[in-house]
Amino acid sequence: MEVEFDVHMTSKMLYDYMLYHMYTSFSGIFGTLIGILLIVNFVMKENMITLLLGIVVIAYLPWTLFLKAKQQMLATPAFKEPLHYKMTDEGVSVSQGDSVEMQTWDTMLKAVSTRGSILLYTSKGKASIFPRKDLQGQTAGVIEMISTHMPPNKVKIRA
Repeated sequence: MEVEFDVHMTSKMLYDYMLYHMYTSFSGIFGTLIGILLIVNFVMKENMITLLLGIVVIAYLPWTLFLKAKQQMLATPAFKEPLHYKMTDEGVSVSQGDSVEMQTWDTMLKAVSTRGSILLYTSKGKASIFPRKDLQGQTAGVIEMISTHMPPNKVKIRA
């Protein structure tokens, strides 16, 4: 079985990935908890400074990730052209122009889903992003390929 599709990266899809990655990490969760605690402190003591600090702490991360996604889209030449993905029993290959890279299934760390994408982590901080809008009806096939070739404990995808 093979599944092939093209991905047209957008800053919105990159932002979706960055949000997921950040808010499932220690620093993202910790920052949000600090913001919530500051707001709770405002409710208990009516200290306006803690309310403002809480809002800033909670809003800072999404805003900076939004700006970073826009900047990365502009600065990364590879995102200007579509990436062609081919999933086979051996692994996942990505090509663009004359360049082709292949990664075998046993080297994949995990696969997860967000509202807008399926993310296939190839290292701790790097993932292939498969926007659902680009899968053109092949979402079930992509999920099946991933689920077939990766251990169940590494796959957290909602269809």
